[in-house]
Amino acid sequence: MTNHIAASDASVSVAGFPHLIACKYCDAVYQRADLAEGGRALCSRCGGVLYRESARAYYRLLPLAMTALILFSISNICPVVEIDLMGIRTQTTLWGAVAALYADHMALVAVLVCATTILFPLAEMLMILYLLALMRRKRVPPGFERIVRIIQLGRPWGMIEIYLLGVVVTLAKLSSMAEIMPGVGLWSFGLLVVVLAAMLSFDPRDLRQYLAKAPQ
Repeated sequence: MTNHIAASDASVSVAGFPHLIACKYCDAVYQRADLAEGGRALCSRCGGVLYRESARAYYRLLPLAMTALILFSISNICPVVEIDLMGIRTQTTLWGAVAALYADHMALVAVLVCATTILFPLAEMLMILYLLALMRRKRVPPGFERIVRIIQLGRPWGMIEIYLLGVVVTLAKLSSMAEIMPGVGLWSFGLLVVVLAAMLSFDPRDLRQYLAKAPQ
């Protein structure tokens, strides 16, 4: 059963204080309390979820991040789709799509696609791997607070799932005019979306409670 609790108020900044947490909806600050397995703490002001008991999610996060990075590499190396139109076969990768947009004088769109489907997701995966690798060694990662804030700010800009949806819709429309053959990159993208969704269920702010257990 999920536990609903309200934490006690605290009127100090959370920066550098892993035992405190701020509500992301109304900015109220609370003293972090221990929760039972599956429990969650609620903001007494707005009712928003402050944090969850996420020990299991934390221990799964490193394998998920490594899996996501492998799938991401495959998705960007292997062809996403191959199209056979009147005997002429063409295939493309994500980088090829970005290059094609730029070559067609759509530089702004190319930059947006590159940033939201390549740069931001890759940056988040690398930052999470950096933090977790050092934390597993019982070390405090340099720049921990700044990196967590960057991950939080960058998450809304990672739009791999939107790119995948756009590809599927485009392929559905082209299927009546040409033979469409999904490539390894497309299947890898589908798996990547699932793995990233599992990663996104973990709030990077919760890493602070595990950081507090590491030697300073």
